[in-house]
Amino acid sequence: MLGNQAQPIVPPRLSAGRFELSFSRPLLMGVVNVTPDSFSDGGRHASPDQAIEHAWRLVAEGADIIDIGGESTRPGASPVSVDVELARVVPVVEALATGPVPVSVDTSKPEVMRAAMAAGASMINDVWALRRPGALEAVASGPAAVCLMHMLGEPLTMQVAPAYDDVVAEVAAFLDSRIAACEAGGISRDRIVVDPGYGFGKTGRHNLQLIRRQQAILALGRPVLAGVSRKSLLGATTGRPETDRVHASVAAALALLVRGAAILRVHDVAASRDAIAVWLAIEDDSFEFPQRR
Repeated sequence: MLGNQAQPIVPPRLSAGRFELSFSRPLLMGVVNVTPDSFSDGGRHASPDQAIEHAWRLVAEGADIIDIGGESTRPGASPVSVDVELARVVPVVEALATGPVPVSVDTSKPEVMRAAMAAGASMINDVWALRRPGALEAVASGPAAVCLMHMLGEPLTMQVAPAYDDVVAEVAAFLDSRIAACEAGGISRDRIVVDPGYGFGKTGRHNLQLIRRQQAILALGRPVLAGVSRKSLLGATTGRPETDRVHASVAAALALLVRGAAILRVHDVAASRDAIAVWLAIEDDSFEFPQRR
């Protein structure tokens, strides 16, 4: 059993298309941006072939889920058309869909959701939490899991003076309401993940408050997906640019893990995997070193 750190209870499984995901250990979601303008790696994997190659690399490094994005949601990002997003995302999903891990698609467009699920996606990761017209119905029409994220405003303006009376209470209330809406709309509870939306309409102080009090999000009874990998919070803390935040990202991932996050959305899968392996070995009284040849 895990020793010194009290572990919040998380749901035992997540139903995601043909996959049943267990939370006996933290899961890593590897980020694949098929975009020219994402905040950290925009342009590096902008073609479907580059994205597919990178996705398989992340699987080899230990990713449990691959999250494909065809539209940047960084602060100040402009939207792209349905056709552009489909052209970026669908070929990548088709290439990965029969692989050993679930494919998630980061989109808020119902047309892209339906096409991605038809191509084999097992999860929809929506920064709008299925609030756009037709989105909830799109996900309800199939067996895919869904991640409901909190965002104040929209990507183009979300970082313009975000304000809350109590950021943790307001984020928890919003996510609770979206869980209820999904259940009422035909999406079973065992298909739902929640994300506090670190960096989406929050100041650095808001983000820190949410991390410290993440237990309030866990109290909603669904797995928490958390992602601060390479984000501006880490840049403000360390003074380093997006391309030099691996160590800060791993530290943040561990802080989220010990506060109960079930899925960690990361760019640097291998580094995160190694850090988590060491942490689990220290915390697990029954740990035995694997035999090496």
